[in-house]
Amino acid sequence: MTTGDPSGRAPRVLLYSRAACHLCDEARDVVVQVCSDAGESFDEIDIDAPGADPALREEHGEHVPVVLVDGRQQGFWRVDAGRLARALARGARPR
Repeated sequence: MTTGDPSGRAPRVLLYSRAACHLCDEARDVVVQVCSDAGESFDEIDIDAPGADPALREEHGEHVPVVLVDGRQQGFWRVDAGRLARALARGARPR
């Protein structure tokens, strides 16, 4: 899943998830809300999807959902909306 960024820039937020994962569903809801509030887009990668990089499963398999902002991990299992919002505010890109 990718949410569009009208500027064409790569999204700053990346959510690693898997299907049938209730924590992933909860994390996605938080990411959607915080990114919407901040005017940011996000990418989501299902680490179990066909064609997914096996290294992602190896690295994040037991910790999904995992959220990264600008390549830095911000949390796993339960995503803290405040922490995510602060991370986005720290590195805000000019519009």
